Amino acid sequence: MIIEMPNTRTREISQKIDELHEERGESATGRVLTLLISTTEDELEQALELANAASREHPCRVIAISPRRGNGVRKPVEGAPKPAEDADAAYDNSNLDAQVRFGADAGAGEIIVLHPRGGLVHHPDTLVIPLLVPDAPVVAWWPNEAPANPSKDLLGAMARSRITDAMHSSNPYRTIEDLRRNWSPKNVDMAWTRLTVWRAMLATMLDQPPHLPISTVKVSGPKGFLPMDLLAAWLRLKLNVPVIMEEVPGATAVTGVYLTRADGTLSLERPDAKEGIAVISTPGQSPQSISVPTRTLEECLSEELRQLDPDEVYAEVITQGWNLIHPAE
Repeated sequence: MIIEMPNTRTREISQKIDELHEERGESATGRVLTLLISTTEDELEQALELANAASREHPCRVIAISPRRGNGVRKPVEGAPKPAEDADAAYDNSNLDAQVRFGADAGAGEIIVLHPRGGLVHHPDTLVIPLLVPDAPVVAWWPNEAPANPSKDLLGAMARSRITDAMHSSNPYRTIEDLRRNWSPKNVDMAWTRLTVWRAMLATMLDQPPHLPISTVKVSGPKGFLPMDLLAAWLRLKLNVPVIMEEVPGATAVTGVYLTRADGTLSLERPDAKEGIAVISTPGQSPQSISVPTRTLEECLSEELRQLDPDEVYAEVITQGWNLIHPAE
Protein backbone atom coordinates (compact mmCIF):
# COMPACT_ATOMS: atom_id res chain seq x y z
CA MET A 1 0.00 0.00 0.00
CA ILE A 2 1.41 3.38 -1.06
CA ILE A 3 -0.37 6.56 -0.02
CA GLU A 4 0.59 9.86 -1.65
CA MET A 5 0.33 12.96 0.53
CA PRO A 6 1.17 16.05 -1.56
CA ASN A 7 1.51 19.44 0.13
CA THR A 8 1.19 18.02 3.62
CA ARG A 9 2.50 18.53 7.16
CA THR A 10 4.12 16.19 9.65
CA ARG A 11 1.06 16.14 11.93
CA GLU A 12 -1.05 14.94 9.01
CA ILE A 13 1.48 12.23 8.25
CA SER A 14 1.51 11.13 11.89
CA GLN A 15 -2.29 11.00 11.95
CA LYS A 16 -2.36 8.93 8.77
CA ILE A 17 0.11 6.41 10.24
CA ASP A 18 -1.95 6.12 13.42
CA GLU A 19 -5.06 5.48 11.31
CA LEU A 20 -3.30 2.77 9.32
CA HIS A 21 -2.05 1.07 12.48
CA GLU A 22 -5.55 1.15 13.92
CA GLU A 23 -7.03 -0.33 10.75
CA ARG A 24 -4.49 -3.15 10.83
CA GLY A 25 -4.84 -3.71 14.57
CA GLU A 26 -1.15 -3.22 15.26
CA SER A 27 1.11 -0.82 17.09
CA ALA A 28 4.35 0.96 16.27
CA THR A 29 5.80 -0.19 19.62
CA GLY A 30 6.97 -3.37 17.90
CA ARG A 31 9.56 -1.37 15.94
CA VAL A 32 13.06 -1.93 17.26
CA LEU A 33 14.45 1.30 15.81
CA THR A 34 13.87 4.27 13.52
CA LEU A 35 16.06 4.32 10.42
CA LEU A 36 16.65 7.77 8.94
CA ILE A 37 17.83 7.81 5.33
CA SER A 38 19.24 10.93 3.70
CA THR A 39 19.50 10.54 -0.06
CA THR A 40 18.62 12.01 -3.44
CA GLU A 41 15.56 11.37 -5.58
CA ASP A 42 17.72 9.44 -8.05
CA GLU A 43 19.00 7.03 -5.38
CA LEU A 44 15.85 6.90 -3.27
CA GLU A 45 14.25 3.70 -4.56
CA GLN A 46 17.42 1.64 -4.28
CA ALA A 47 17.93 2.80 -0.68
CA LEU A 48 14.30 1.99 0.18
CA GLU A 49 14.60 -1.46 -1.38
CA LEU A 50 17.61 -2.21 0.83
CA ALA A 51 15.92 -0.80 3.93
CA ASN A 52 12.78 -2.78 3.13
CA ALA A 53 14.76 -6.03 2.98
CA ALA A 54 16.79 -5.24 6.11
CA SER A 55 13.63 -4.40 8.07
CA ARG A 56 12.44 -8.00 7.79
CA GLU A 57 15.24 -8.87 10.22
CA HIS A 58 14.96 -5.60 12.16
CA PRO A 59 11.34 -4.33 12.18
CA CYS A 60 11.70 -0.58 12.01
CA ARG A 61 10.15 2.66 10.89
CA VAL A 62 12.02 4.01 7.90
CA ILE A 63 11.98 7.75 7.33
CA ALA A 64 13.64 8.81 4.08
CA ILE A 65 14.42 12.48 3.46
CA SER A 66 14.86 13.21 -0.22
CA PRO A 67 14.70 16.89 -1.23
CA ARG A 68 13.04 17.63 -4.54
CA ARG A 69 15.52 17.67 -7.40
CA GLY A 70 16.89 21.16 -7.72
CA ASN A 71 14.80 22.15 -4.68
CA GLY A 72 12.10 23.21 -7.07
CA VAL A 73 8.48 22.46 -7.83
CA ARG A 74 7.32 19.00 -6.93
CA LYS A 75 6.44 16.39 -9.52
CA PRO A 76 2.74 15.99 -10.22
CA VAL A 77 1.25 13.08 -8.28
CA GLU A 78 -0.97 10.79 -10.29
CA GLY A 79 -4.48 10.79 -8.92
CA ALA A 80 -3.93 13.70 -6.53
CA PRO A 81 -6.64 16.38 -6.58
CA LYS A 82 -5.66 19.62 -8.29
CA PRO A 83 -6.39 22.80 -6.35
CA ALA A 84 -8.36 25.72 -7.70
CA GLU A 85 -6.28 28.44 -9.35
CA ASP A 86 -6.91 30.89 -6.54
CA ALA A 87 -5.67 28.33 -4.02
CA ASP A 88 -2.21 27.90 -5.53
CA ALA A 89 -0.48 29.92 -2.83
CA ALA A 90 -2.00 27.87 -0.03
CA TYR A 91 -1.37 24.65 -1.93
CA ASP A 92 2.37 25.29 -2.09
CA ASN A 93 2.64 26.71 1.42
CA SER A 94 3.75 23.60 3.31
CA ASN A 95 6.78 22.93 1.08
CA LEU A 96 6.45 19.23 1.88
CA ASP A 97 5.26 16.25 -0.14
CA ALA A 98 5.18 12.84 1.49
CA GLN A 99 4.49 9.22 0.79
CA VAL A 100 3.55 6.53 3.29
CA ARG A 101 4.17 2.87 2.47
CA PHE A 102 2.63 0.01 4.42
CA GLY A 103 2.36 -3.75 4.10
CA ALA A 104 4.20 -5.50 1.28
CA ASP A 105 5.67 -2.17 0.14
CA ALA A 106 7.33 -1.54 3.50
CA GLY A 107 8.85 -4.76 4.81
CA ALA A 108 8.31 -5.39 8.52
CA GLY A 109 7.40 -1.82 9.40
CA GLU A 110 6.38 1.33 7.60
CA ILE A 111 8.20 3.67 5.26
CA ILE A 112 7.73 7.43 5.27
CA VAL A 113 9.22 9.35 2.38
CA LEU A 114 9.60 13.10 2.85
CA HIS A 115 10.22 15.44 -0.12
CA PRO A 116 10.90 18.90 1.35
CA ARG A 117 11.13 22.01 -0.81
CA GLY A 118 12.27 25.56 -0.27
CA GLY A 119 13.60 26.52 3.16
CA LEU A 120 12.30 23.29 4.66
CA VAL A 121 15.20 21.47 2.98
CA HIS A 122 17.51 22.97 5.60
CA HIS A 123 15.47 21.76 8.58
CA PRO A 124 15.13 17.97 8.23
CA ASP A 125 15.22 17.53 12.01
CA THR A 126 11.96 19.45 12.46
CA LEU A 127 10.33 17.11 9.93
CA VAL A 128 11.67 13.92 11.46
CA ILE A 129 11.28 14.44 15.22
CA PRO A 130 7.44 14.20 15.30
CA LEU A 131 7.61 10.95 13.31
CA LEU A 132 10.15 9.02 15.42
CA VAL A 133 9.06 5.81 17.15
CA PRO A 134 8.93 6.62 20.90
CA ASP A 135 11.69 5.05 23.04
CA ALA A 136 13.34 3.36 20.04
CA PRO A 137 16.96 4.04 19.03
CA VAL A 138 17.58 6.16 15.96
CA VAL A 139 19.99 5.14 13.21
CA ALA A 140 21.03 7.55 10.45
CA TRP A 141 22.19 6.19 7.09
CA TRP A 142 23.67 8.05 4.11
CA PRO A 143 23.71 5.54 1.20
CA ASN A 144 25.74 7.83 -1.04
CA GLU A 145 27.09 11.27 -0.22
CA ALA A 146 27.70 11.74 3.50
CA PRO A 147 28.22 14.95 5.44
CA ALA A 148 31.85 15.71 6.26
CA ASN A 149 30.96 15.51 9.95
CA PRO A 150 27.97 13.19 10.52
CA SER A 151 27.84 13.95 14.26
CA LYS A 152 27.18 17.64 13.50
CA ASP A 153 24.56 16.89 10.86
CA LEU A 154 20.98 17.68 11.93
CA LEU A 155 19.92 14.06 11.38
CA GLY A 156 23.16 12.53 12.60
CA ALA A 157 23.05 14.47 15.86
CA MET A 158 19.93 12.60 16.98
CA ALA A 159 21.22 9.15 15.99
CA ARG A 160 22.67 6.44 18.20
CA SER A 161 24.49 5.00 15.19
CA ARG A 162 25.56 6.73 11.98
CA ILE A 163 26.17 4.63 8.86
CA THR A 164 28.00 6.01 5.84
CA ASP A 165 29.12 4.38 2.59
CA ALA A 166 32.19 6.18 1.29
CA MET A 167 32.52 3.74 -1.61
CA HIS A 168 29.28 5.05 -3.10
CA SER A 169 30.25 8.70 -2.75
CA SER A 170 31.64 10.75 -5.60
CA ASN A 171 35.13 10.66 -4.03
CA PRO A 172 35.62 7.68 -1.66
CA TYR A 173 39.07 8.66 -0.38
CA ARG A 174 38.16 12.28 0.25
CA THR A 175 35.04 11.07 2.07
CA ILE A 176 36.98 8.67 4.29
CA GLU A 177 39.48 11.42 5.09
CA ASP A 178 36.60 13.68 6.16
CA LEU A 179 35.19 10.88 8.30
CA ARG A 180 38.61 10.23 9.84
CA ARG A 181 39.09 13.89 10.63
CA ASN A 182 35.63 14.11 12.23
CA TRP A 183 35.60 10.63 13.75
CA SER A 184 33.04 9.76 16.40
CA PRO A 185 32.45 6.43 18.23
CA LYS A 186 28.93 6.35 16.78
CA ASN A 187 30.17 6.43 13.17
CA VAL A 188 30.84 3.42 10.96
CA ASP A 189 31.34 3.07 7.22
CA MET A 190 30.10 0.15 5.13
CA ALA A 191 33.47 -0.13 3.39
CA TRP A 192 34.53 -1.67 6.71
CA THR A 193 31.39 -3.81 7.03
CA ARG A 194 32.14 -5.39 3.65
CA LEU A 195 35.25 -6.93 5.25
CA THR A 196 33.54 -8.81 8.09
CA VAL A 197 33.86 -12.25 6.47
CA TRP A 198 37.47 -11.68 5.41
CA ARG A 199 38.45 -10.56 8.89
CA ALA A 200 36.69 -13.49 10.55
CA MET A 201 38.35 -16.03 8.24
CA LEU A 202 41.82 -14.53 8.65
CA ALA A 203 41.43 -14.47 12.43
CA THR A 204 40.43 -18.15 12.36
CA MET A 205 43.41 -19.04 10.16
CA LEU A 206 45.86 -17.28 12.47
CA ASP A 207 44.32 -19.03 15.46
CA GLN A 208 45.37 -22.45 14.11
CA PRO A 209 48.73 -23.98 15.13
CA PRO A 210 51.58 -23.64 14.57
CA HIS A 211 51.49 -20.13 15.97
CA LEU A 212 54.55 -18.84 14.14
CA PRO A 213 55.31 -15.12 13.91
CA ILE A 214 54.20 -13.30 10.76
CA SER A 215 57.05 -11.40 9.10
CA THR A 216 55.26 -9.64 6.19
CA VAL A 217 51.77 -9.35 4.73
CA LYS A 218 50.55 -8.74 1.19
CA VAL A 219 46.99 -7.74 0.30
CA SER A 220 45.90 -7.81 -3.35
CA GLY A 221 42.93 -6.30 -5.12
CA PRO A 222 41.82 -3.47 -7.43
CA LYS A 223 43.51 -0.11 -7.40
CA GLY A 224 41.69 2.54 -5.39
CA PHE A 225 39.49 0.02 -3.57
CA LEU A 226 38.75 1.44 -0.14
CA PRO A 227 38.01 -1.87 1.66
CA MET A 228 41.46 -3.14 0.64
CA ASP A 229 43.06 -0.13 2.35
CA LEU A 230 41.02 -0.76 5.49
CA LEU A 231 41.94 -4.45 5.48
CA ALA A 232 45.61 -3.59 5.08
CA ALA A 233 45.33 -1.02 7.88
CA TRP A 234 43.73 -3.62 10.18
CA LEU A 235 46.44 -6.19 9.48
CA ARG A 236 49.22 -3.62 9.89
CA LEU A 237 47.78 -2.48 13.21
CA LYS A 238 47.08 -5.92 14.66
CA LEU A 239 50.17 -7.81 13.42
CA ASN A 240 52.61 -4.89 13.61
CA VAL A 241 54.47 -6.00 10.48
CA PRO A 242 54.96 -4.41 7.04
CA VAL A 243 51.93 -4.68 4.76
CA ILE A 244 52.16 -4.40 0.98
CA MET A 245 49.16 -3.59 -1.21
CA GLU A 246 49.36 -5.09 -4.70
CA GLU A 247 47.14 -4.01 -7.60
CA VAL A 248 45.36 -6.73 -9.58
CA PRO A 249 44.10 -5.36 -12.94
CA GLY A 250 40.48 -6.20 -13.62
CA ALA A 251 39.69 -7.19 -10.04
CA THR A 252 36.48 -5.90 -8.46
CA ALA A 253 37.18 -6.79 -4.82
CA VAL A 254 39.97 -8.01 -2.56
CA THR A 255 41.56 -11.04 -4.26
CA GLY A 256 43.95 -12.32 -1.63
CA VAL A 257 45.83 -11.96 1.64
CA TYR A 258 49.28 -13.55 1.97
CA LEU A 259 50.91 -13.97 5.38
CA THR A 260 54.60 -14.84 5.28
CA ARG A 261 56.09 -16.82 8.17
CA ALA A 262 59.08 -19.14 8.74
CA ASP A 263 57.38 -22.26 7.35
CA GLY A 264 56.04 -20.60 4.20
CA THR A 265 53.06 -18.48 3.16
CA LEU A 266 49.61 -18.79 4.70
CA SER A 267 47.12 -17.37 2.24
CA LEU A 268 43.44 -16.72 1.60
CA GLU A 269 42.68 -16.16 -2.08
CA ARG A 270 39.47 -15.37 -3.95
CA PRO A 271 40.54 -14.59 -7.53
CA ASP A 272 37.01 -14.10 -8.88
CA ALA A 273 34.52 -12.29 -6.64
CA LYS A 274 31.62 -13.30 -8.91
CA GLU A 275 32.33 -17.01 -8.47
CA GLY A 276 32.70 -16.50 -4.72
CA ILE A 277 35.09 -19.42 -4.19
CA ALA A 278 38.06 -18.82 -1.89
CA VAL A 279 41.07 -21.06 -1.33
CA ILE A 280 42.91 -21.37 1.97
CA SER A 281 46.52 -22.47 1.57
CA THR A 282 48.44 -23.56 4.65
CA PRO A 283 52.12 -24.65 4.52
CA GLY A 284 52.34 -28.45 4.63
CA GLN A 285 48.62 -28.99 3.99
CA SER A 286 46.39 -29.44 0.95
CA PRO A 287 44.55 -26.28 -0.22
CA GLN A 288 40.97 -26.00 1.02
CA SER A 289 38.19 -24.41 -1.06
CA ILE A 290 35.30 -22.65 0.65
CA SER A 291 32.38 -20.45 -0.43
CA VAL A 292 32.92 -16.75 0.21
CA PRO A 293 30.38 -14.79 -1.87
CA THR A 294 30.67 -11.03 -2.14
CA ARG A 295 28.66 -9.37 0.60
CA THR A 296 25.55 -7.54 -0.54
CA LEU A 297 24.55 -4.07 0.62
CA GLU A 298 21.52 -5.65 2.29
CA GLU A 299 23.78 -7.92 4.36
CA CYS A 300 26.02 -4.99 5.33
CA LEU A 301 23.08 -2.80 6.34
CA SER A 302 21.48 -5.63 8.33
CA GLU A 303 24.76 -6.19 10.19
CA GLU A 304 25.04 -2.54 11.18
CA LEU A 305 21.40 -2.43 12.31
CA ARG A 306 22.06 -5.55 14.39
CA GLN A 307 24.92 -4.02 16.38
CA LEU A 308 24.28 -0.43 17.34
CA ASP A 309 27.11 -0.17 19.87
CA PRO A 310 30.38 1.50 18.83
CA ASP A 311 32.72 -0.66 16.75
CA GLU A 312 35.97 -0.42 18.70
CA VAL A 313 38.06 -2.24 16.10
CA TYR A 314 36.87 0.06 13.32
CA ALA A 315 37.71 3.01 15.57
CA GLU A 316 41.29 1.76 15.99
CA VAL A 317 41.71 1.11 12.28
CA ILE A 318 40.32 4.45 11.14
CA THR A 319 42.17 6.55 13.74
CA GLN A 320 45.46 4.60 14.03
CA GLY A 321 45.85 1.87 11.43
CA TRP A 322 45.10 4.10 8.44
CA ASN A 323 48.08 6.36 9.25
CA LEU A 324 50.38 3.31 9.30
CA ILE A 325 49.70 2.50 5.65
CA HIS A 326 49.10 6.09 4.53
CA PRO A 327 51.62 8.12 6.54
CA ALA A 328 51.22 11.87 6.31
CA GLU A 329 53.68 13.40 3.93
